[in-house]
Amino acid sequence: MEAISLSPEPFSLDESLASIHTDAFGWAMACCRRDRALAEETLQMAYLKVLSGEARFDGRSAFKTWLFGVIRRTAAGERRRDWISRGHHRLFGLRSGAPRSGNPAEETIARDNRTLLARALARLSDRLRKVLHLVFYQEMSIEEAATVMGLKLGTARAHYERGKKRLSVRPSAARSRPGEHPHFGLASRRRRQGW
Repeated sequence: MEAISLSPEPFSLDESLASIHTDAFGWAMACCRRDRALAEETLQMAYLKVLSGEARFDGRSAFKTWLFGVIRRTAAGERRRDWISRGHHRLFGLRSGAPRSGNPAEETIARDNRTLLARALARLSDRLRKVLHLVFYQEMSIEEAATVMGLKLGTARAHYERGKKRLSVRPSAARSRPGEHPHFGLASRRRRQGW
């Protein structure tokens, strides 16, 4: 009779990092306001913290959730250093590195869609944008996103719902009448007045 081992396979830090590198870079981009150079630097610094033992995985959460928290905190530190050393202008702006399709019409539509999405995301607060990124792009649950962001679950749920609602507003709502909030418009004003 063959002995069956019930212990989990040994944890390999290098393999774990390699298996989620693409997702980690996407999260670094979200934390660095889509600045590719800053995201690369942030991810490199986060990996250095992990590999040097400065940041240690203790198994209290999923490895990906823990790593995303390390990246978020590293990005905050990198942004502070970048703000001080180069000025705040570098933090604002979207650089598009999307591949070209060869069809000018498709490229124009894709560029316009990226621009519209970037503008819509830029209108969101940093927390709303990051929670949406974790849930939609990294396919995390809201609970996992809350852990990564260091938020309470209820707060993360509120950010998620608020962010979705603000992204779903049609462009015509942005051209509201004077005195109306561009995201909420007349319906919100009617609710406040008890209609």
